[in-house]
Amino acid sequence: MVDKPYHLTIRQFRDGSYTEGGRSGYILHSKYSHMPSRFVRGFELLQKDLLTLFEFIEPSKASKNAYSFRTYELLLRTCTEIEANFKSILKANTFTSKEEKYWDISDYFKVNSSHFLSEYKVQMPFWDGTGKLREPFKEWKDGEYKQLTWYAAYNHAKHDRANNLREASFHNLVNAFCGLVVLLTAQFLDNDFKMRANSLTDEGQNDGFEDVLGGYFRVQLPNNVPEAERYDFDWQTLKNDRAPFQKFNYDPR
Repeated sequence: MVDKPYHLTIRQFRDGSYTEGGRSGYILHSKYSHMPSRFVRGFELLQKDLLTLFEFIEPSKASKNAYSFRTYELLLRTCTEIEANFKSILKANTFTSKEEKYWDISDYFKVNSSHFLSEYKVQMPFWDGTGKLREPFKEWKDGEYKQLTWYAAYNHAKHDRANNLREASFHNLVNAFCGLVVLLTAQFLDNDFKMRANSLTDEGQNDGFEDVLGGYFRVQLPNNVPEAERYDFDWQTLKNDRAPFQKFNYDPR
């Protein structure tokens, strides 16, 4: 069992829950993360622009291959935000085997070992046809690094827009955005660091999915975290400790 939370890392507790009894209060502690509201605000602005796009491109399987300079712009912004979140997680914990300026997606893959990103599922609230349920990090499920289709498309479009604009498709954009939803949820649950009434502990639809940041997408949290890797602490006691958090070690062992 893990007796102190890692920085920028949510986990199931020993009994399988995430928030029961207010135990997720560690997320709001000042030492848990550095300026988290900046990541949340960036996400909220992106979601606002994505929902505007939905007014012109219907969230539907039939729109899968649609692309434009607008989908290109949003794909680049979304993946840039994803990279910023990955870097923030690695920097807040322990990763010293490679200089930051050389970090790439193969390094960001290491975060899957701490955050179980490949186990998250994202549900689209309004979607016509197949594709309502997304697993943006499913290529990492076997624990080996594999290319994420939507991230590869982002790189192809970014580096050769003239020939690869079509790779900035609506389908790749939605998958990338779902990846950002997962990454933020895996750090902050639904906390937006603003005063508000609703939280994950509120009663809602009983379908195994939770409301998350932005109030649009819904996420199914991992329910199969190995017991030895689950959190097991009393936050009300631990929060008074001089060092209530620990760092996850991403360096080779």
